[in-house]
Amino acid sequence: QVQLVESGGGLVQAGGSLRLSCAASGRTFSSYAMGWFRQAPGKEREFVAVISWSGGSTYYADSVKGRFTISRDNAKNMVYLQMNSLKPEDTAVYYCAADPNFSPTLYEYHYWGQGTQVTVSS
Repeated sequence: QVQLVESGGGLVQAGGSLRLSCAASGRTFSSYAMGWFRQAPGKEREFVAVISWSGGSTYYADSVKGRFTISRDNAKNMVYLQMNSLKPEDTAVYYCAADPNFSPTLYEYHYWGQGTQVTVSS
């Protein structure tokens, strides 16, 4: 069982940066791949980034590649999403999720946080 709590969202101007954090509880955190997903108003939830259990592999959606960086600290049970060069179209609720498999597929993820709102103004 893994419980996830996101933080770090807020309002930022286009071109700005935010760092999202996801705190995980559970002794098996380091055995899970961790993903970030987002959901904009009126749209389906979509994949943003995923990191392997060791942190050695990452994968990004094309829409955020080169602007966002996912990282993790297994000693602290934390996952991060550094978001730079933010655009208004990045506005969404951002969720972290955990799954045993390294996957960009939303429906494979077993555990989800409650989400944190990111709003990018133009």
